[in-house]
Amino acid sequence: MATITASQVKELRDATNVSMMDCKRALVEAEGDITKAGILLRERGVAVAAKKADRAANQGLIASATSSDGSTVSLVEVNCETDFVARNDEFITFVASLAERACDTDGNLGEENKEEVTAKIAEVGENIVIPRNERYTVSGTGAVGAYVHSNSKIGVLIDIGCTKTESTTSEAFQQLLKDLCLHAAAASPRFLKDDEVPEAEVTSEKAIFAKQVEGKPEQIIEKIVAGKIRKFYQEICFLNQGFVKEPKQTITELLSETGKALGDTIEIRKFKRYQMGA
Repeated sequence: MATITASQVKELRDATNVSMMDCKRALVEAEGDITKAGILLRERGVAVAAKKADRAANQGLIASATSSDGSTVSLVEVNCETDFVARNDEFITFVASLAERACDTDGNLGEENKEEVTAKIAEVGENIVIPRNERYTVSGTGAVGAYVHSNSKIGVLIDIGCTKTESTTSEAFQQLLKDLCLHAAAASPRFLKDDEVPEAEVTSEKAIFAKQVEGKPEQIIEKIVAGKIRKFYQEICFLNQGFVKEPKQTITELLSETGKALGDTIEIRKFKRYQMGA
């Protein structure tokens, strides 16, 4: 039997992140050959991942990263089984690295990094899933930004446009970008504007509202339902919501106010909000 040294175990551990004990076992089986031991660990990692694939992964982290040139911002959700693993420094670092990779792809981040995810499953002993990832890249004149709440359970991506390049470097514009991200995190808008809400959902809400006031005169019902639908749009549409820092001011009014101060026109092009498990 080959003699396995502590330095060999450490070298394999550094290369694979697998436990020292598993590294030693693999080295013993591979008769001290580090390359063969690495292959054995990878094979076992795949087997472990397959066994854990059906286990619920309801915990985890949401993370964001920005490309080196500042033109692209990512958002990614990575799930694990327990909050204990989610708070582990190595898992946090792993998720941060995935967020950086998400800046370079519109594809399925989980599939594209399957080998690394499999290795991490073997390392932490829990199922790990990457259910979604997104990236926004500046197009034309404007900016993209992101915000991840302190608990790493809520994250926002936003893309805003304007007509003047100089506006994007102004303090007011940058503050607006931050405020919009914070607002979306806190107010949970589901759509940007009214016409994005599916007609079937609107019809369903109208029917519920009408049912609540049935028995009243038809004209009264119509007015009440119309008012409730307006409120419904105010609750779920970003542009209609009251700004969290100044609820009497809508987001549309905030955009107009900032644009007027800069002598520009500012719009929200798109946004994405992640909430862990949603």
